[in-house]
Amino acid sequence: MLRRLAKEGRTVLVSSHLMNETASFADHLVVLGRGRLLADTPMQDFIHARVQPRVRIRTTDPAALRSVLARHGHEAVEHSDGHWTVNQARVDDIGRLASAAGVPVLELATEEGTLEQAYFDLTSAEAEFTAQPQEA
Repeated sequence: MLRRLAKEGRTVLVSSHLMNETASFADHLVVLGRGRLLADTPMQDFIHARVQPRVRIRTTDPAALRSVLARHGHEAVEHSDGHWTVNQARVDDIGRLASAAGVPVLELATEEGTLEQAYFDLTSAEAEFTAQPQEA
């Protein structure tokens, strides 16, 4: 119903604390806090400005992956399930590096930021709003 009304050219305002649900239908975001306007921006711009890009990668040759990433200034974190996270990176750059070095790639994906992560980034310095973000 909300999308139908928006397609008709109507403005639809929704107030919610359910961030995952809100992110599934909202195009534009207004964040208010302590009587102040904290953000007024398109949803994706808000998320992309506050959550660093990162890449998820899995390989059968972790030593080669770590080496090629380090040579190009990337620091990767290995996780217990065998995948790696490369912060401040784009999937096409990491894929190109791994391919050029002959590193076998089993998985390569962008890890998308969430509205919740972006909100925590925006409000982390505000004592009234501070909450501990959950691990992704």
